[in-house]
Amino acid sequence: MNGGDTICAIATPPGEGGIGIIRLSGEKALDIASAVFVGSGGRTVRDYQTHTLHHGELRAPDTGERIDEVLVAVMKAPRSYTCEDVVEFHCHGGPLVLRLGLTALIRSGARLAEPGEFTKRAFLNGRLDLAQAEAVMDLIQARSQTGLRVALEQLRGTLSDELGRIREDLTRLLVEIEAGIDFSDEGITFISPQALAAGIEKVAGRVERLIRTAEDGRIVREGVTAALVGRPNVGKSSLLNALAKADRAIVTPVPGTTRDVLEEFVNVRGIPVRLQDTAGLRETQDVVEREGVRRTHDALARAELVLAVLDGSSPLAPEDRRMLDLLQKKSAVLVVNKADLPPCVEPADLKSLAEPHRTVWTSATTGAGLDELRDAIRDTVLTQKLEPSEGVLITHLRHRSALERARTSLDQALVSVQRHMAAECIAADLRVAINAIGEIIGETTTDDILERIFQEFCIGK
Repeated sequence: MNGGDTICAIATPPGEGGIGIIRLSGEKALDIASAVFVGSGGRTVRDYQTHTLHHGELRAPDTGERIDEVLVAVMKAPRSYTCEDVVEFHCHGGPLVLRLGLTALIRSGARLAEPGEFTKRAFLNGRLDLAQAEAVMDLIQARSQTGLRVALEQLRGTLSDELGRIREDLTRLLVEIEAGIDFSDEGITFISPQALAAGIEKVAGRVERLIRTAEDGRIVREGVTAALVGRPNVGKSSLLNALAKADRAIVTPVPGTTRDVLEEFVNVRGIPVRLQDTAGLRETQDVVEREGVRRTHDALARAELVLAVLDGSSPLAPEDRRMLDLLQKKSAVLVVNKADLPPCVEPADLKSLAEPHRTVWTSATTGAGLDELRDAIRDTVLTQKLEPSEGVLITHLRHRSALERARTSLDQALVSVQRHMAAECIAADLRVAINAIGEIIGETTTDDILERIFQEFCIGK
């Protein structure tokens, strides 16, 4: 990646639409745009004021042939997304028009952008730190309003601010230690062991609190897989349809209707959930259904959450008890369905079988209990019971790994203080922690890490 090049890319998704945008960024952006754009007023793009919109024609640079009637947005450095001169061509949203426009820019001296290169330039030019740059992609890929809010908070710098404060506090402690090392011959102590230990413990506690949010943050960002499991005809497919608010699964009175695992993404109280409708658990001689049951067991083993479904209108069957035995080490919610029919299962009978899992009575037919089921799913998968608006969430494995390394180094530094070890050892551990925190926001990050992060982006962003 050459930061001195002027880059271009289509910034809108493939396909037809009302509008399509071609983005141009770099030191020659204004000159290249002037070579392909003829404004209605006769002026060139370079003559326009920053943050203005102008009507005109996009033309081929070699022949002058008209490509499209467009609007041009001009954003001059440093007041742009990349902190470089940026020009956007707002064209009619057809693939051919956009391809011809992009070709015109490349022939005029621009280079096709690499994945994430616009955002990488924003990072390299100080517009965003690395955590904020990752939040841009999280914002684009958000599958729920909760995930969207978390990404927006990180883009605003909420996480970066907290990490910056932690890093600043550690740096202050390191300065005190190193000052003591410099004046060790004079016997001058700049910070007492007690104060140093207290300072390290305080910062370590803040790091630990961030680490504890990582699992919830992952769930908010990526979602969870929840398998609907139970014997045939307990209403698994009906529950999937009810939660998805669509007829996705075939529902019939015939046992064994569902033969394969059917998936549907649903938004449950702000959590993206991949719901899996599975074949009913029972002994069968049917070869196809037996394969479906095998796949059910596979889905149950892989699922992060199991929705164990019982038929409340019929007595507990041996298949129900065997299924409940499989849930002892799983995160699960016990769903007693068909609550609209006369009950044949007493809550007291379920208590010993269901513990420690939560039990919810529902009716997929009437919708009764579905809100409580949604609450139970959210409460079960969010381990810290956090509302994302209440604080900072760690949403990336990279962030969690760096924080865990920082915590390990802080633990080692604290042990060194308590054992009255040399100040140089304590200082070394604090430097490791400071660098680990710096990796998250891009203060201490290698080129290969940057490449891996920005390769996940789309080309136009």
